[in-house]
Amino acid sequence: MKHLAAYLLLGLGGNTSPSASDIKNVLSSVGAEADDERLAALLKELEGKDINELVAEGSSKLASVPSGGAGAAPAAGAAAGGAAPAAAAEEKKEEKEEEESDEDMGFGLFD
Repeated sequence: MKHLAAYLLLGLGGNTSPSASDIKNVLSSVGAEADDERLAALLKELEGKDINELVAEGSSKLASVPSGGAGAAPAAGAAAGGAAPAAAAEEKKEEKEEEESDEDMGFGLFD
């Protein structure tokens, strides 16, 4: 992934066909080491391809992938709904205990 990120950064910078040494320079500038095998495989896959076209193709593929977020929202809401009354009751109980402790002291804050 770091190799691809470096490749894309170089592409954004205007280098339309980054070399292995270009990618290694970017990675070394942030203290990361390049894996020669993975770098060679990446460059072989991307050889002769336009970065913008690849990003557009990937975005269209990601758009068709279900994220699963919609199914979890009602379950989370139901769990929160069940917990909210319990939390409110506990808060009222604590509030009531505080009032009782003020009465035990014999004076109020603004008396």
